[in-house]
Amino acid sequence: MDNIPQNDSGKIAAVLVNLGTPDAPTPSAVRRYLREFLWDDRVIKRNPLWWLILNTIVLSVRPRRVAKAYETIWKDDSPMRVIGQNQVKALNARQTEVGPLRFFMAMTYGKPSLKQLMKALQDKGYDRWVILPLYPQYSATTTGAVYDVVNRYALKTRNIPEYRVIKEYHAEPGYIAVLSKSIEQHWKQNGRNERLLFSFHGIPKSYVELGDPYQQACYSTAKAVAAYLGLKESEYFVSFQSRFGPTEWLQPYTDKLLTQWGNEGVKSVDILCPAFSVDCLETLEEISEENREVFLNAGGESFSYIPCLNDSEEHLEFLESLVLNNVNDWVGNQSKTGREIA
Repeated sequence: MDNIPQNDSGKIAAVLVNLGTPDAPTPSAVRRYLREFLWDDRVIKRNPLWWLILNTIVLSVRPRRVAKAYETIWKDDSPMRVIGQNQVKALNARQTEVGPLRFFMAMTYGKPSLKQLMKALQDKGYDRWVILPLYPQYSATTTGAVYDVVNRYALKTRNIPEYRVIKEYHAEPGYIAVLSKSIEQHWKQNGRNERLLFSFHGIPKSYVELGDPYQQACYSTAKAVAAYLGLKESEYFVSFQSRFGPTEWLQPYTDKLLTQWGNEGVKSVDILCPAFSVDCLETLEEISEENREVFLNAGGESFSYIPCLNDSEEHLEFLESLVLNNVNDWVGNQSKTGREIA
């Protein structure tokens, strides 16, 4: 955290938070990451039986397989971390040195740690924070876990900073426009396939039954994008990926739906993953590689993955405007970057 500049009291930190990633594509690094991630009660309800399963089975078997998957997408670092660094670098370049705002990146699990970043920010004089979890659709398993980290920090500090957490943005017109235009651009460059599939990360069905609004938010995003693109209900579909364990998760499952389509004679599919703002293992390996094979092996002929919004200029403009709109009363009606705060 030494790269945080010394700042005057009253400066604002905007923290983009993503889920996390291992330090390296190795079984030991993956094991450390999974132990932290899978022992979070927001992700999987903790109990003695789960502790036993996690430590005797999951962390013995899964790290080696997951590490091999990471090897297929890893270059100098994890794509999630590299793209996140690019995002904050570009966003900070859009601000001036006298501007009121500086962007930072953090992870709920792994490095750079959100918990450590908050301590470093306060030590350097940042006493106003806007926390932006990069999950358009709120879920207790993702954004809820960010709230937990922030609130635990507040409980342990005497001088609590003024902070806000942006809960979700799945219905923001700017987000829908940027996501829709990314699909249009993909079609322009690659042609349009027979079906468009929105594959969202899954959560256990029981979590929705307990009140998690995630499923409805996913359908809301897909419906809004379809309306923007002028699609009929028969021209787009929603599914859920990345299930874990024996319990029932949200359906239809992406891999099973692709198998069904291939068997029924569907020849081409465009697929995107709107639950992710940044490409990662679940998009680059699970969807773009594994599920491509699933569909082609079932008889499909063309499978085209539409990348996440990542560090595209349009995405960065939206993220910046989202943050600025949430600090409007902190900086006045116009930021010191010279751009109006809408």
